[in-house]
Amino acid sequence: MARVKLVYLGGGSTRAAGTMASFMANGADFDGSEVVLVDLDPERLELIRTLARKMAAARGLDISVTATTDRRAALDGADAVLSSFRPGGFQARVQDEKIPLRHGAIGQETQGAGGFFMALRAINVLKDVCAEMEEICPNAWIFNYTNPVNIVAEAITHNSPVKVVSLCEGPIYFRNQMADAAGLDQEKLHVTMVGLNHGCWGVEQDYDGADPMPLLAEAWERRRDDPTLDRVQRRQLQLAVAMGSIPADYFQYYYFTDEVLAEYRAKGTTRAEDILSWSGDYWRHYEDQAQTDDPQLDPGRSRGGIHELELAIDVMDAIFNDKDEIHPVNMPNSGGALPGFPEDLVVEVLGRCNARGIEVIPAKPLPKHVRGLVEMLGEYQALAAETAWNGTRRDGIWALSANPLVREIELAETLYDELASAHRDYLPERLQAA
Repeated sequence: MARVKLVYLGGGSTRAAGTMASFMANGADFDGSEVVLVDLDPERLELIRTLARKMAAARGLDISVTATTDRRAALDGADAVLSSFRPGGFQARVQDEKIPLRHGAIGQETQGAGGFFMALRAINVLKDVCAEMEEICPNAWIFNYTNPVNIVAEAITHNSPVKVVSLCEGPIYFRNQMADAAGLDQEKLHVTMVGLNHGCWGVEQDYDGADPMPLLAEAWERRRDDPTLDRVQRRQLQLAVAMGSIPADYFQYYYFTDEVLAEYRAKGTTRAEDILSWSGDYWRHYEDQAQTDDPQLDPGRSRGGIHELELAIDVMDAIFNDKDEIHPVNMPNSGGALPGFPEDLVVEVLGRCNARGIEVIPAKPLPKHVRGLVEMLGEYQALAAETAWNGTRRDGIWALSANPLVREIELAETLYDELASAHRDYLPERLQAA
């Protein structure tokens, strides 16, 4: 078993309790390790520390858990840095969603102008984190869950020698959503999804050894007017049948733009406002469980469910314990693993994870009829990453004009300046509004 020092940036967030539950569930592989929780709120850090320590004790694990607001001190001696934080909190995400909506555009946590400004805020922090790691713990890995994970990894890999992998369970849950929408057994549906994070398609897919597309087509005909079918899953199923490939559900923003926009405009609250309304119950639940000797998280009252960031824990386990496992990863397209995309572009593919690091595994090419949109998103990804690390307002407007959900130059300028003004406390001077 590996003894590591794990520094968790975002260790006082609503997801942190579930993340610690994930880590302790795998704790036997990390016995003797140290976890340092880092965040801005001392009270919430202490609450998560209490939960984590009690989870470890209840499982008989020798894992120490401390908490601090001093990031630089925490990084001393780190082997792994788990990054999952939200600069500006959900209040900032509210602006990412509402401001674009006022102008007839979709703004989302990772997509459109909202995702772009989440990237600017996150990379503004991570640029400093990388500089500190280069000095203090240059051999440590960043296991990144801070959104948008693809743009974050793109920025770091082009500008810092720090080892980084961005992770997302999307390729796993997109498959599960498709199985549920079609009434299929999740365990029998096998899909290899590649492309970009939140922009991937199935390039290999089978159901119990056969092509699943006829089953999906039958399910679409049967359920297309079914009012019990979730709207997102409905679009995903329709798109899979139309394109002959299982998609990320985030493609709804591009192939059903007007429909989604009308839905969001008709809704009284944004997704971020909904999460904010639920967060009080999350914290009350965590406080209640912190009073017990063996905290048990209720999936209905925990942000993200019982276990969070499980993929990060699995990849850490594979690397530090040399398990030689294959997982979905976001890494540079080394050797052209994803055909047709630049070798320095961060792509989402399968990676072999072991003590030597992560080796991306060559994938089949994306079907031509879906590749064009993914290529456009890849160009936007590269522009957004460079803007966040080194760019100016002008670069930001260029990046937004390359985003398929923005495109129009006047809209790009308007959205940039309004969102930059709303987030001015979280952006460097070079990125401020005109």
